[in-house]
Amino acid sequence: MEEKITRLGTLNTHSFSAHLDRVKLQTGRNTERLWIDYPEAVAIIPFLSENEIILVRQWRYAAGKETLEIPAGKMNYDESPDKAANRELLEETGYIANVLEPLVTYFPAYGYSNEVINLFVGKNLEKKGDLSAIDEISQIQIVTPKNLFELVLQGKIMDAKTIIAAALLQTGPKIP
Repeated sequence: MEEKITRLGTLNTHSFSAHLDRVKLQTGRNTERLWIDYPEAVAIIPFLSENEIILVRQWRYAAGKETLEIPAGKMNYDESPDKAANRELLEETGYIANVLEPLVTYFPAYGYSNEVINLFVGKNLEKKGDLSAIDEISQIQIVTPKNLFELVLQGKIMDAKTIIAAALLQTGPKIP
């Protein structure tokens, strides 16, 4: 178990906070830990039909390239995971899911962040908007579950939440 001795510094942004703490290790040695306090998030595997999944293309600044991934985003502090999932789905695809099923909740990077992602399956999608006012999404792309897994294996999808979704669809119980 590590024990926090003191906070050495904090960087606050509108989305998250980064903290540098001095900690005491179980051996008695002192070291520093940098960690990011990040809001809870959601990700959705949106099934347009039994064999069609909606993916989004968007520019990821840190990666320096456009990515292909499932819709996702941060929860607002006053939102439940299912409300946030449908809000993000609408914002990124123009659809809402009339049926949202929780699939798994996980830490994507607990070595340096306390972010938790709630992964949902969205079914019975209904078109409610369009992408004309969306800054972050360049387009949506429809793939099959099998094609999603192939895109991961080909290295065309490198996003962790989408890789987890593809693996669960490939190896888990029948979802749609």
